[in-house]
Amino acid sequence: MMQLNRLSVRGQQVLVDREGFCLDAYQDTVGVWTIGVGHTSAAGPPEVYEGQTITKREAWEIFTRDTDMFEAVVNDAITVPMLAHHFDAFVSIAHNLGESQFRSATFVERYNAGDVDGAMEAILWWNKPPEIVPRRQGEYVQFRDGAPYVARVDPIPPP
Repeated sequence: MMQLNRLSVRGQQVLVDREGFCLDAYQDTVGVWTIGVGHTSAAGPPEVYEGQTITKREAWEIFTRDTDMFEAVVNDAITVPMLAHHFDAFVSIAHNLGESQFRSATFVERYNAGDVDGAMEAILWWNKPPEIVPRRQGEYVQFRDGAPYVARVDPIPPP
């Protein structure tokens, strides 16, 4: 049985920094209601709505469920062995794009075909809306080199 990849502690920290941590629901740049660590209703329960507030504990529980789901998506969609920082970058991208867009992305097809450089290039094609470009560039660098360590004031609690 193949060992499933898990998001590294560094990958978790970088993902939290990318998504932010907000206990009050807000609309992202394209109007999608979001809460916690980038959680939207599209990722599953809870449904996010205007005026919603959650606790820190709830935010981490939702983040854990979302992370577990997107780890499973990446583990299923990528059919070849991955380096840890490739996996971390893919989970970050899947968290942002959602399952169906991730699975159908050219970078997944290229990576599975053994074209790592082509996959890396195709990550940058996901550049809409314009506000997403810095995130995608960060994921590109994370994929290429691994992510820098980011010290957090409010560390992610252990599972």
